[in-house]
Amino acid sequence: MSIARFWRETPRRYNLGGSKCTTCGTTYFPPRAVCPVCPVHRQSIEKMIPFQLSGEGEVLSFTIVHEAAEGFELQVPYVLALVKTVEGPVLTGQIVDAAPEAVAIGLKVRATFRKLREEGKAGVIHYGYKFTPADDPSFATSARGPPVPAPAENPPRDRARA
Repeated sequence: MSIARFWRETPRRYNLGGSKCTTCGTTYFPPRAVCPVCPVHRQSIEKMIPFQLSGEGEVLSFTIVHEAAEGFELQVPYVLALVKTVEGPVLTGQIVDAAPEAVAIGLKVRATFRKLREEGKAGVIHYGYKFTPADDPSFATSARGPPVPAPAENPPRDRARA
């Protein structure tokens, strides 16, 4: 993927920004300009609004990859899943922070943003969404949308050194 295209897709990759039809209420990811669900598609022109997905959902289906695509050889085995978000759209993503045998249909997950790849040692680093089990205590749900890392607790200071 070209760098220019990658940057144009930043709102979707980093924020799970989709769109919602104000006529029928259907939510889309990635965003659409026209709603294919409305009986007369032109009714949705200029009625699609930006919509922030929460990143929470559940696994509909998954596969465990043992023969990785180029660039992912060091990650095998890894899990790719179809995740139905609570807002409705189905996203494809990697399940991380869980053993492949722990993934099951119906597993509650939430989006997390991780490094996908980098273009050489001094090249551009590409980030995107992956999914982690929802019961992972290291994440807290944000009121504005996708989960954000929970703040780390401050360890008690050793008064003898202070």
